[in-house]
Order: sequence, then structure tokens, then C-alpha cells
Amino acid sequence: MWFRRDLRLADNETLCAAAAEGSVTPLFVIDPVFFEKSGNARISFLLRSLRELNIAMGGSLVVRSGNPEQVVLQVAREAGAKTVFAAKDFAPYGQSRDAKVSAALSQSGITLQCVGSAYAVEPGNVLKGDGTPYAVFTPFSKIWMQIGWPKPFDQPKVQWHGAPQIATDPIPSDPACNASLPDAGEQAAWKVWQHFRDSALDTYAETRNNPDVEGTSRLSPYLRFGVIHPRSLLAELGESKSHAVFRSELGWREFYADVLFNQPQTAWNNLQPKMNKMTHDTGKEAVSRFAAWCAGETGYPIVDAGMKQMLATGWMHNRVRMIVASFLVKDLHLPWQWGAKFFMQHLVDGDIASNNHGWQWTAGTGTDASPYFRIFNPISQGEKFDPQGEYVRSWLPQLRDLDNSAVHAPWTAGLLNPYLEPIVDHAVERAVSLERYKAVSGK
Repeated sequence: MWFRRDLRLADNETLCAAAAEGSVTPLFVIDPVFFEKSGNARISFLLRSLRELNIAMGGSLVVRSGNPEQVVLQVAREAGAKTVFAAKDFAPYGQSRDAKVSAALSQSGITLQCVGSAYAVEPGNVLKGDGTPYAVFTPFSKIWMQIGWPKPFDQPKVQWHGAPQIATDPIPSDPACNASLPDAGEQAAWKVWQHFRDSALDTYAETRNNPDVEGTSRLSPYLRFGVIHPRSLLAELGESKSHAVFRSELGWREFYADVLFNQPQTAWNNLQPKMNKMTHDTGKEAVSRFAAWCAGETGYPIVDAGMKQMLATGWMHNRVRMIVASFLVKDLHLPWQWGAKFFMQHLVDGDIASNNHGWQWTAGTGTDASPYFRIFNPISQGEKFDPQGEYVRSWLPQLRDLDNSAVHAPWTAGLLNPYLEPIVDHAVERAVSLERYKAVSGK
């Protein structure tokens, strides 16, 4: 079995299928393509997850570095395997890679059998009556719910035929990483879920947008690498409002995966072609402002706190992600791709579908997009969702002594020292954005 985004033993449809056929050689390939495009925080979490998986399977995991097209074939030959099991991958690179691996295996009489996936409902299955995919979340989610998903798969009894009989490379050491990462592994994922389920799930609808409280699940890194499956979470949800909202958030993840599967060019290109004409700032000042945004030094506390949180932990609260994304695109007038790439470099949960289509939603360029003229005011957003300033103060200690009335806009009270002066005037830049949008849309 070729493990990828399914680093778990429980509720693993692929593992069940492989174990039913006989002894299983568990393989993970250190793919240079992934490692070259990932930041150190995500790589570190992946490697830690591999170590935990290896412990769970008694040290049997075979780890090899190199081109999957060559490595998977080599290990299959060494194991005497006639079938390689793997979960389906629906992202553009994964599909291309798997086609090449399948072709290489078939030349040696070995079959690549793809069973299961990282999703409750696999991309490509939620369709309109005319057989075309949805471009709006709400009708997608209704069909997604109607299709439903099987109950979680029982953990199979597995006869491992892996290391040390089959040679393995050591799992690499973690790269240098200053971020404070969550605990890795399947047991850790379940502890995180159980804590959220027992302490915050029932109030999720009311608290999920507030970064100053512990109101979200923090499960995104585990879902990213399949350390826990969404099917396992969905099985524990009831019908209350908060449970329904959490179920819907899992649905958004599957919606974005479906969009990317059906329109792979939208990973880095605007889904709405008209937005290709939008004017962006360029030159030294644009680059300088982008650097300030990256460092969390824009002078807007809620924006800067979010960036500081991501740099320190590899994670950012979802409401704050929308605020900082809006600020980059509509206050600094920079392409959403700049921000999406920076997020992918620093987020532990960086997932091309969720990340980039989330950016397109905020930028007004994608499916189910927030209208471009919906421009987040970083001051009022902070006041609404962090009313006591606790989130801002936790990441910007220099604001710790400010009153709540000033903490989200220190300059309005003449309090710039010890904080920064805003790099732009939101009201001015909002007007600029609306004028530029008018030129594109004619509205």
C-alpha cells in the first residue's frame, strides 16, 4: 500500500482493501516535488506524522526518497507484489503522477488499484441534473448531503510485510522550523477532535468566527494529511444548528476539491475570466507593501496579529484568513496569487484546493465568490470579532495596555508609539478598489 494523504490505520478504506488481499507492504515516498513546494512547518508536521504512523504499525513502514514513478515500482518488485493499493488523488499533480506510476507498474504486470479517497464524497460525484458540476456551494451542499457517505471503516487486522525485511530509508529529520506545531499522529488527532466535540462543538455556530475564543476544531492539519478522515467526524455529528454548521464547513472543503478537480486551471488562474483585467499595483512600493504584509507589519492590528499567528504556529483562524486576504487584494491591490503562495509556504494545513479557492472567494475571482465590492474593513472586523482585543493583544504584546476602544485602531487615539503607522488608508484604498472593479465590470 502506497500511503499518501491517508496517514492513519483507522477508517482507512484503502488499507482495508489491501489487507483483504494478503500481507501488506506499507510504503511512503518522499517526493521531491512536494518537498520543494512546501514550507518547513508543513514538512515537519508530515514527518512527525510518518513517525507516529510507523510506530502504530510496529516499525514496518518503508520510506524511500525519489521519483514515485520509479520508487513505487522498485518496492513493489522487492515485495513481490502484484497489486499496489493507493487512495485516489484528485488534485492536478496527483492525477498526473498516478497515471505515470500506473503506466510504469503495468509494464511489469503490476496493477495500481486506487480505492477510497480523502473525502466523504469523492470529487466528480456531485452533479446537476444535466451532468455538469456545481459552481455554487449551497446547491452543491444539498446534493452532497443527499449522496451521503458510508459509516467509518473498521480498522483491519494487518499482516505487515515491510521494514526491516524490505530496506527503508530513515525518516528524515525535521527541517529548521520556528513554528510551534500541533502534536502529530492519529491519537493526537482524535484527542483534538474529542476536546473540540466536548467543549466547543455545541456552540460552534456562535463562536467559530471569533479568534479570541477557542471555538474552532483545529483539525485542518490532520485532515490535510488524512491523519483523520472527515467521514469519522461526520459520523459523530447530530442535527443541531452548530453540528449542521460544522458539517457544512467540512462540505466547503469537499466543494473546493470538486471545483479544482473539474477545473484544474483554477489552482492559480482566476475562475472568472473577466477578473483577469483587474489592475494590480506593481513596482517597488507594491513589493515593499507585500513584505510588510508578510511580516505582519501593516499597522492594522487584526491583520498583523493574523500574520504573526501563522508565522508562529503554521495556522491562522479562518475569519482572520479572510480579513488578511481582503487586505492584501483590496487595500494593497496585489494579486491573490501572491498571498496564496505565501500561505502555502507557511500553513501546516496548506491544501491547494482549499487555500487557493478560499483566496479566490475573498478576491471575488472564483466560484461562489464574495462580490468584489465586499471589502473587509480591518478595523470594524476586529471590533466585531475580537471585541475585547484579546486575540490582537496575544500576538501583538505592544498593544497589551491599550483600551478596547483603541486596540484595533491605535492611531485614532493618537497612539502610534509603540505601534506602527498604517501603511495605507483603508477608506482611500477601498475607493480605489471599487473604481478598478467598475472599470472591469462596468458596474
